[in-house]
Amino acid sequence: MPVVDVVNLDGKKVGQVELADSVFGAEVNRHLLHEASRWYLNGLRSGTAKTKEKSEVSGAGRKLWRQKGTGRARVGSIRSPLWRHGGTVHGPKPRSYEYALPKKMLLGALRSALSAKLAEEKLTIIDTWSLDTHKTKTLRVALGKLNAEKTALLVAYGDNRNLELASRNMQGVKLSASNVLQPYDVLRHDRVVVSKDAAARLIRTLDPEHPSVEAPHVESIAPAPAPKKEAAPKAAAKPAAASKPAAKKPAAAKKPAAKKGKK
Repeated sequence: MPVVDVVNLDGKKVGQVELADSVFGAEVNRHLLHEASRWYLNGLRSGTAKTKEKSEVSGAGRKLWRQKGTGRARVGSIRSPLWRHGGTVHGPKPRSYEYALPKKMLLGALRSALSAKLAEEKLTIIDTWSLDTHKTKTLRVALGKLNAEKTALLVAYGDNRNLELASRNMQGVKLSASNVLQPYDVLRHDRVVVSKDAAARLIRTLDPEHPSVEAPHVESIAPAPAPKKEAAPKAAAKPAAASKPAAKKPAAAKKPAAKKGKK
């Protein structure tokens, strides 16, 4: 693990900190850096270019001259794209240039950017951003002692009102939170100044081997369900009645045979 000195705002060494190899000592992937920068810059484009079509330009809709007999080419409207002051065909329209980038690519690009800055010795770890005032002059003096005189990216964790007010009026200085840090900002600025808490937060977020934190047990506060009432015991089943023998139908009386007459 790379060991980096921790300094205060006066530029004096106050300790050391070990940084994770997977975050600050990873192999620099130039392709990921290019893709992450391209994705970030495309998201900043406004995309408000617009040209008028044939139906949007000014001009009457009447036919300028009759179809035949004049010897000239046929024409139907003065707003035709072939004419001066006519509409534009297939011109730009308002659109968004944003597109989705896989989260793994973005995290990999951020690891590469931080590792490249540490390898170039342009990454500084400070103890804390403890400013007594919101004046820009105080922050400018502190950055001068940290060798961040050109352009600097300040990375902090948590709210710091004095740091926010002091840095927003400085040209070439940008303040970013650790959870919204972009690889493009890391590459764009000459010096990256990270607080110790922000570095720990970055390691926790970007280290793929960092153990996941289990969610604390939360007791349920829902009211307990009402006990069910015991069902009354069912009455004993009555014995089935003995089946009665089917009554026999009386046999039909035979009709007496008809007597044969004498011939």
